Amino acid sequence: MSVSQKPKPKRLDSAGTGRSGVHAVGLAVERGLDWIFREQPDNDYGIDAHLEVVENESVTGKLLALQIKSSRKHFKRPKRNDGWWFSPKETHVNYWLDHALPVALVLYDRDSSTAYWQAVTEKTLVKRKGKWKIFVPSTQVLDESARASLSKLAEGDPYVLRLRRLRLAAPWMELLQAGRRIVFDVEEWMNKSSGRGSFMLRSIDQDNEDSQDLGEWQYMFPFRSYEDVLPALFPWADVMVHEETYDAAQYEQYERECVIWDEEKYFTESFEDWNAGKETESLRPYDDNGEVAWWRLEITLNQLGHAFLLIDQFAKQEGAFLLPAN
Repeated sequence: MSVSQKPKPKRLDSAGTGRSGVHAVGLAVERGLDWIFREQPDNDYGIDAHLEVVENESVTGKLLALQIKSSRKHFKRPKRNDGWWFSPKETHVNYWLDHALPVALVLYDRDSSTAYWQAVTEKTLVKRKGKWKIFVPSTQVLDESARASLSKLAEGDPYVLRLRRLRLAAPWMELLQAGRRIVFDVEEWMNKSSGRGSFMLRSIDQDNEDSQDLGEWQYMFPFRSYEDVLPALFPWADVMVHEETYDAAQYEQYERECVIWDEEKYFTESFEDWNAGKETESLRPYDDNGEVAWWRLEITLNQLGHAFLLIDQFAKQEGAFLLPAN
């Protein structure tokens, strides 16, 4: 028997389909997102490529792990025809959820040359009758439209991120715990759908004398009320109006409306009567000129803030403690 006649291994159709799907997704990433696509070694561990986010032409170090499927046998259309169900093995599910990187599943449709994606999380994974499945919507195309969502996914586990953000805010919490006050000055551009505003945070002592700037930011909260937005910026604190500022502003308004000068200063009504029924409890600007509204708020530690400082103090200590068995 000649060498050419000896039996040899044949390439499986799925292998060729799989690699071409990975290459097609790589092109979709580079053309649609202009991000970095790195194919992983061809081992069926559940991750085919890594994706690195690029912002303003700079690499960010924010990474996503991609599992890519392109064979038709992996696609199962529901009756409503708005996406596909994919049924992963339990070993892959465990691998994805324990992975060091956030994971996204990508289904590549060869007929339309389009890639669709879904974040792999405990919320998107569903277990029915002992089998796992995950839904990939037809609205989630791997192109420019996915930039913001995938960038957010690449930031990592929301649970870990929230703890990290509390840790970053800890110096402000510690100032409050030490007896300092924190005042939040806001300039809101009124009648703008962008919700544009500027924010300045300051620390002051109890006598409102010593002042320390903590930072200044520009924000946009489109179509959202500042009354709802501002407290959400400080989940670890209670947010209230700065009483001294609002009391002074309210009395100035009273004088503008109720003072008459006739050689002497006369009031048309008492401050108590004028102020009766006016809003004094809700978060609100203390002044505006029709274009810009000014707010001055004060924050104090709430239950979450106090609890986090206790946890943070514990986490800085050394020493082992008992953990549940795996």
